[in-house]
Amino acid sequence: MSQAPGAFLLDVEGTTTPIDFVYRVLFPYARDRFHDFLARSGGDGEVASEVRGLSEEHRRDVAAGLQPPAWEDTPEGITAYAHWLMDRDRKTTALKALQGRIWEIGFTARELQASVYDDVVRALARWQAAARPAAIYSSGSVRAQQLLFAHTQAGDLTPRLSAYFDTTSGFKTEADSYRRIAEAMGLATGTILFVSDVGAELDAALAAGLQTALCSRSDTLPLAGTHRLITSFDQLP
Repeated sequence: MSQAPGAFLLDVEGTTTPIDFVYRVLFPYARDRFHDFLARSGGDGEVASEVRGLSEEHRRDVAAGLQPPAWEDTPEGITAYAHWLMDRDRKTTALKALQGRIWEIGFTARELQASVYDDVVRALARWQAAARPAAIYSSGSVRAQQLLFAHTQAGDLTPRLSAYFDTTSGFKTEADSYRRIAEAMGLATGTILFVSDVGAELDAALAAGLQTALCSRSDTLPLAGTHRLITSFDQLP
């Protein structure tokens, strides 16, 4: 690294949190409860706004010839399209927001507990003690991020995090997203170290001027590239 980072920006899935927890616990939990959640929350204005976001996404998919399920403004029809998006691991802002609302119910009811790597817990404590801010950038909604880090096996980690960013800041493979985040954090891009397990995200961050580190966990495939390789947050300053 050209200089010691003054702040850290962290991916979640496969970086701070095992992929298995996301794909085998969080995603199925939301999928199984999507219909019932919509049926109970149809009168909520914020939920209705997010459903309109899904409707707009559906129109774009139809226009692109992707042949999604026909749109029906019912819990059944909306759920069918949401499941279609989930099957494609689509990073749709409205979908992620609705999933986050369902996860909030699960975390509040203590049906869910997040898994965070022990070395991440240690690093967050180390950086907090050194007054070096750490922020999260994930395709999951900001609310979902906050819930995850508030309900971990190590307790509430949110006091150790300074900010959260999702796709409202832009997609993770676009350099401008990282420039916006740096501006929001009030920091020069070169002082921020972005840690992720996805090469395309790291490439975009590097193009924006951030420092980068590729995190390769035992449950993820190592990726070749130009980024510093770490296997534990204990290797970070």
